Amino acid sequence: MIFERIKSEGLAHLSYFIGSGDEAVVIDPRRDCQIYFDLVRREGMKIKYIFETHRNEDYVIGSLELRKLTGAEIYHGQGVDFKYGNILRDGQEFGFGSMKLTALHTPGHTDESMSYTLTDPDAGKEPIMVFTGDAMFVGDVGRTDLYGPEEAPRLAANLYDSIFNKILPLGDGVILCPAHGAGSLCGGAISKREYSTLGLERIQNPALQKTEKEEFIKYKLEEQLEFPPYFEKMEEYNLQGPPLLQGLPVPELLSPEEFRAEVGKGAVIVDTRMPHSFGGAHIRDSYSIWLGGLPSFAGWMLPYDKPILLVLEEKEQLETAVRYLVRLGYDNIAGFLNGGIAAWYMEALPIDGFNLISVHDLKNRLEKDEEMVILDVRGNDEWDKGHIEGARHIYVGHVEENLDKIPKECPIIVYCGSARRSNIAASILKKNGYNKVYNVLGSMTAWKNAGYKVVK
Repeated sequence: MIFERIKSEGLAHLSYFIGSGDEAVVIDPRRDCQIYFDLVRREGMKIKYIFETHRNEDYVIGSLELRKLTGAEIYHGQGVDFKYGNILRDGQEFGFGSMKLTALHTPGHTDESMSYTLTDPDAGKEPIMVFTGDAMFVGDVGRTDLYGPEEAPRLAANLYDSIFNKILPLGDGVILCPAHGAGSLCGGAISKREYSTLGLERIQNPALQKTEKEEFIKYKLEEQLEFPPYFEKMEEYNLQGPPLLQGLPVPELLSPEEFRAEVGKGAVIVDTRMPHSFGGAHIRDSYSIWLGGLPSFAGWMLPYDKPILLVLEEKEQLETAVRYLVRLGYDNIAGFLNGGIAAWYMEALPIDGFNLISVHDLKNRLEKDEEMVILDVRGNDEWDKGHIEGARHIYVGHVEENLDKIPKECPIIVYCGSARRSNIAASILKKNGYNKVYNVLGSMTAWKNAGYKVVK
């Protein structure tokens, strides 16, 4: 048997390639799916089936793209009106090589959610692995709030039944293969540990300690998870079928003047450099989203109806940036700035910037009781664990829609956990006419390391 676990960085998305003999299956393929075709060529196999665990909401699934490359049939669960592929029955079995995959309907995260068990009939009837999609993760279980608060109790009850009555009874030795790892928006506390079994999860997973159904439902309803606006676009694409890429987009290499002309036509600038570089100098009206943060934050900020222009730290990062964006459905990447920000200012084109402030300077300002607004843009859980006294709390993804709560006439000092998310927020403020913006270097990490007080 050939088993490959493909991790898409940033989104923390996990897909799987399983082969036996000369046949293979892929579970939850990503959109830039050449990697599966390369595995087929390397192993001398043919992809027979493509399986989806559910209509994913956090990335564009690559099933149609992979079918075009391989001709393999697509299968997914029932409960939503898919416009492509084949609907599965609970318990339906599929053979490939000497292996067998069995579909299990495991609703709760979504109504159509499926899991798949892998068995080797030559060795026995017991399953070896279970591919749980977003029903169950290492250290967590799937979110149940995607249909809104009215439906959340029903989904939580369904997820309990799926986990305790279908997945866990498969056996403690079964290897757990979820669709996401730590950092995904599809769970609240997914472990950084990447491998587990059902037995380990039964003992260690906090959600699975809620063994009574009502207790489990209450636990899930108390979760406070963010719902990025791009989720709706992903759900639409994954229901209807996204546009076919047929290869990654190739953004045009643009001179500063060409770049400026595209901006004049309405293109959106995304600067993927680190916070200290962006704060020192950037093109006016740019969004600052560091390269590794594109998968998590581009969907909060960027429109789907405008071209995107990139400012990179170095041109070798272009392919990574493009892959991150197309996985979120951003296909219109018009170009990137040749020579980066240095080429821009060497042409004497206008630049902008904002101040960077240390935690020591911030502490001094607080002690002097200077007029300012301190803005904490971390998540709710981080805020609840401790924040700077007097700070206001607006999650970074909601800053642009809450500008009316942030005054323009006084300095705005923004912090997060490390200064990366706060740099996004600072760029949004600058883009909207705030001139006295400061990003706290090191943010809460530096504040705590300096021994300064936090309040709850």
